[in-house]
Amino acid sequence: MKRLGLFAAAGTIALVLGVVVPARALIVFDPNNYVQNVLTAARELQQINNQITTLQNEAQMLINQARNLASLPYSSLQQLQSSIQRTQQLLAQAQRIAYDVQQIDRAFSTSYAPASGNQSNQLLISNAQARWQNSYAATQDALRVQAGIVGNLDTNRIQTSALVTSSQVASGALQATQAGNQILALNAQQLADLTAVVTAEGRAQSLEAAQRASAQDQGREQLRRFLTSGQGYQSSNVQMFH
Repeated sequence: MKRLGLFAAAGTIALVLGVVVPARALIVFDPNNYVQNVLTAARELQQINNQITTLQNEAQMLINQARNLASLPYSSLQQLQSSIQRTQQLLAQAQRIAYDVQQIDRAFSTSYAPASGNQSNQLLISNAQARWQNSYAATQDALRVQAGIVGNLDTNRIQTSALVTSSQVASGALQATQAGNQILALNAQQLADLTAVVTAEGRAQSLEAAQRASAQDQGREQLRRFLTSGQGYQSSNVQMFH
């Protein structure tokens, strides 16, 4: 029995040793090489990710630059110019003594000139009527300017709302700047309206003050003529009612 077992073991060893495995079928695993390959692939992947991030940042920068260079789609320039033109037209329609230095000088050298003894009563009366008409016309002009500026208030309200909305939703620096510039232009237009109404009211008040001063001067002259007249006052019967 022992001999049979030995023969069987020897045969098995001989069988195993007799099998020859080709060299091409052998798979050799190198852990160090595998680790190096994985690290190299990871580094390459990280570089690719960095390049993608850089490209994304550059693309976003270009988008932001395009937004910053985009013009504001809304413009209030035409409406503001129309409002200013309406106010200018009302000022240009000033009656009688207008906003002209030479015209003012001529008026104050004639109808507003101090009353003198060589002026006839008819001339004094004519000058007084001219002064009253000047004051009346100036008051009417001031009221017309005020009415025109009140008419601009609704337009200014609409433009202010539109410009503030455009500024809040501006996509870039240029749009925000343009919206701010238009808001400043609107403020300038409102300031021009305020200047116009103050000027018109000041003109009316100045002419009214000039009329009162001239009336007082004329009254003194007429009183002097009445007191120095050669023929004094004589009472007489007057029939007032039929």
